[in-house]
Amino acid sequence: MSSENTQAGADVLIVGGGLSGTMLAVQLLRLPGRRHIVIVESRSELGRGEAYSATELGHTLNGNAARMSVDPDNADDLTQWLGDYIAAGGWPESDEQHVPVAELFPPRGIFGLYVQQRLAEAKAVGALHGSTVEHVRGEVTDLQSDTSGVVLTLADGARLKGDLGVLATGMFAAARTPQRDSNALNAAAVDPWDVEAMHHLDPGGRVLIIGSGLTMVDAVVSLEQAGHRGPIDVFSRHGLLPHVRRQPPAWPDFLGADHSIRSTRQLVRALREQCEQAIAQGIDWQAPLDTVRVHIPRLWSQASDLQRRQFVRHVRPWWESHHHRSPPPSARLLDRLVEEGRLNIHAASLLSVEEAHAGQVRISVRYRGDDHSTVESGAALINSTGIQYDWRRVDRALPRQLLARGLIQPGPLALGIAADPGGAVVDAQGRVSSRLFAMGPPLRGLWWESTAVTDVALQAKALAARLVAG
Repeated sequence: MSSENTQAGADVLIVGGGLSGTMLAVQLLRLPGRRHIVIVESRSELGRGEAYSATELGHTLNGNAARMSVDPDNADDLTQWLGDYIAAGGWPESDEQHVPVAELFPPRGIFGLYVQQRLAEAKAVGALHGSTVEHVRGEVTDLQSDTSGVVLTLADGARLKGDLGVLATGMFAAARTPQRDSNALNAAAVDPWDVEAMHHLDPGGRVLIIGSGLTMVDAVVSLEQAGHRGPIDVFSRHGLLPHVRRQPPAWPDFLGADHSIRSTRQLVRALREQCEQAIAQGIDWQAPLDTVRVHIPRLWSQASDLQRRQFVRHVRPWWESHHHRSPPPSARLLDRLVEEGRLNIHAASLLSVEEAHAGQVRISVRYRGDDHSTVESGAALINSTGIQYDWRRVDRALPRQLLARGLIQPGPLALGIAADPGGAVVDAQGRVSSRLFAMGPPLRGLWWESTAVTDVALQAKALAARLVAG
C-alpha cells in the first residue's frame, strides 16, 4: 500500500461513529494501555448514527430503560443516568414520567446524549494511561488491508493508516440508502423521520406507506407531529403490525434449562408451548418471549443453512412483529388512528412505483389473494421497509469496493458480511483477517440479532478485548 498522502499513527481505525463505533471506542479507552483510536464518521457528533440522530421527542426507543444499558456489566446504567437527567430537568415533563424510570421509553435523541456522556467519561479514563480518540469527519469510500495494516480512503482523498480496522457501519436504513435496482421508491418517497418535510404535505392528503414494521411506526409518529390528519394506508406482504411492548413478570429461562433445543424450528415449537402455558396461568405471553433473546446467537449459529432459510421464509414476519415491539406511546397512537378509520393496514406486495400523475404519487401493488395488480395513489409515499442487510444491494462506495477487492464476502443468507465468532472479517477466499474486524449490524447473518443496544454493547466489550490482546 502506498504511503503517499497517508496519515499514519492510529492503533485502531473505526469506520462509523454511531452506537457501534462509539461503544467500541469506550471499551478500548477503558482498558489499560496507551493507544490512539480514530473514528471516521460523517456526522458532526459521535454516538448518534442513524438511529439516535432523531430530534423529535416522539421518536422513542422501542425498549424501556431497564433493557437499554450500554454497559454490559451494569444493566441499570441507563436507568441510573436517566434518573439523574430527569432530576436535572433535562427531559421535559410528559405523561410517561409517572411510571418508574426503569420502565420509561426515552426519546432516541436523549439516548444519544447518554451515549455521548459515557464516551466523554471513557475519554477521561483513557487519558490517565495516555489513550486518545479522534473524530475524523468524512465518508470512507475505500479500504485496503494487508499484513502491514489497514488504509482508509476518504471521499476528499485523505488517507488514514492504522494497525487494525473495524467496520462499525451500523444500519443501512432502506429509506436513506441508495440501492441497486430499487431507487425508484426512495426517489418518490418522503423520509420517515423528516418531520419538517412532512409539514409541507397536504395535511388532509392520503399517505401511502410501504412496510409495516417499526420504521412505519416512526413514520406515523412523524406524520402526527407534522399535523397530518388525512388517511394513511400501509402496505406490506403479510399486513402484520408490531405488537406493543409491555412489562411482563419474570419467567423461567426454559432455554437455559433445556439444552436439547438446538434449532430454530425446535425454538419456535418450544416458545409456542411456553406462551400457551403463560396464557393459561393468566400471565402475559410476552414473559416467555423475553427470556429468549440471550440464546438467539447460539441457536442461530447452530442452525443449518436450510433451517435458517426456512426460518426467514416462514417465521421471520411473525418473529419480527412479536419480538421487535412498539413502544407504548406509539402503539397507542396507532390504535387511535385505526379506531378513527384513518390508518389501514393492507397485506399487499409492492410491484412498482409509477410516475406521478396530477400531483399524486402512484404505486402498483398486488393484494394478497389477487392475481392482478392494483394502482393506488396518494399525496405522499413513505418507504418504511426497514433495514437493508444485503451489502451487495447497497449502492455506496465502501461496500462496493470491499466486495470488488474480495476483502469481504456476504454473510449467511446474504445478511451482512461473513466473520468468525470474534468478529474477524472473512474474505472472498474464506481467509480470516488478522487486521480487519466488524461488529453490530454487519454481523446480522452471523448472529441474527445483532442490532439492539445490548447486542452491540456485548460485542464491543468482547471485540475490544480481542483487539488489545492482539
